[in-house]
Amino acid sequence: MHHILCGLAVNPALSSELVDRLISIADGDIAMALASRADLSRAQAVALAERIDESAVQLAYEGRLTAADIDPAAWPDAALALLDRGAGRPEWARLLAADPVRERREKLAACPGLPSDVMDILAADPDVRVTAELALGTIPDMAARLAAHPHAEVRRAVAGNEATPPATLAALVTGKGLPPVRRCSVCEREKTPFVHDPQCPRLDCDLLPGASCDGSHESTVHAMLEAALRNPATPVEAVVGFVDHPSMLLRWALAARQDLPQQACVRLAFDPAPGVRADLAENPAADAALIRALADDPDPDVRRRLAHHPRVPLDVLTRLARTARIGTTLLPRIAACSPAEVEELATSPDPAARMLVAQRRDLPPGTRNRLADDPDAKVVKALAPHPGLTEAQLRAMADRHGVRVLAKVAANPDAPPALLEDLVRHEPAVQKVFREVARHRGATDSALLLCLADKRARPVAAGHPALPPAVIEELLADADWQVAEAAAANPSLPPAVISDLVRWR
Repeated sequence: MHHILCGLAVNPALSSELVDRLISIADGDIAMALASRADLSRAQAVALAERIDESAVQLAYEGRLTAADIDPAAWPDAALALLDRGAGRPEWARLLAADPVRERREKLAACPGLPSDVMDILAADPDVRVTAELALGTIPDMAARLAAHPHAEVRRAVAGNEATPPATLAALVTGKGLPPVRRCSVCEREKTPFVHDPQCPRLDCDLLPGASCDGSHESTVHAMLEAALRNPATPVEAVVGFVDHPSMLLRWALAARQDLPQQACVRLAFDPAPGVRADLAENPAADAALIRALADDPDPDVRRRLAHHPRVPLDVLTRLARTARIGTTLLPRIAACSPAEVEELATSPDPAARMLVAQRRDLPPGTRNRLADDPDAKVVKALAPHPGLTEAQLRAMADRHGVRVLAKVAANPDAPPALLEDLVRHEPAVQKVFREVARHRGATDSALLLCLADKRARPVAAGHPALPPAVIEELLADADWQVAEAAAANPSLPPAVISDLVRWR
């Protein structure tokens, strides 16, 4: 019964009176579902928060509770949620900065717009995790101040903060102008030299696998360098020298930077680590010559990522489409094609080129109609969900290419009910068709009844409003709780049934 009540809690047909009834019997799961209702009144939100304290946080994040509704002493986590949204009161921050629960102070430290006196308190917090959280997102002046903190974890957080002044980030990379690091999370707990066993059996140990310190705090300092190299605010001249660094992680951090000079990009293009080359392949900093070189990379992920480069030449992209597993997605370069380029691709003798452009959903009617008659099933499969196709065109696709395109035809938003019914009756059956029809707005009750026979489509179909009310009611007793919950959430569930289910609980 519990999952049915969770489904009813999100049912848009639930009356305000029945929402009140559900609030009065809610547990944590039901409260979570109720908190997401768009029609929840302020009084209901307060009542729900009073019933289940934990729901106050969700209600605050969703704007159902405001500062006027919250007592930070009673609901400190909800107060933190409003502070995190920038909708809390400054005095709350001062109260929570002294909260005995470290996790709350840490959450407070991540909130934007904190008063300066609160930031000063958090910067001196006895738990370094709180100070590090502050450093990760604080304003430039405080970040510059915390860059000199004696703990390596705080400096690592400063290095990842994009608001940290560039000069400070450069100093973290070079070490110039900053006092030496004095401690880290490793040497605070273990006698050095120490390397944390990746298979550590201690259940209460939260050191990262391989964390180490020989007195130089090397693992945390390495993490600080990695964060600084990934930070786009770090001056490129301070990081470009790491292009040949023996640490693969540091070279990898460089590969995604969009301000790299071409010489550095060329060096990374020959990096022995495929992950480094893959990040570089998608980097807008790579020029046309480098893109052409990466197109022959032996690693398939490098070629797949290269296809997502925003300026990949069309001839290279077409070649990649033949060998890389790009998937059914509209690539950035295809989305940016000019009308002339769209026509060029659509009339290409290469089906890979036609398939790429068929992923667009804004094709001119003439181009769309020509591709609908394409002899290649992969092109038609890419085009089939395009809006504007007629029933005759969709049926011709299905007749000509059969099971290879049926699921995509069913996904077309303009597919008429009669066609959807024919698709779910197709022999041999295509399982994905049932799922597409089950979620299609034009699905009929007879088509949905057939979808219920498919295990994966059944929970989707159970929530479709076109399903007959009597069937929805029967599905409330389904052995699969996901089906029953979807049926309970169905807005076509008879009002009398909804009322009985809620009132008798």
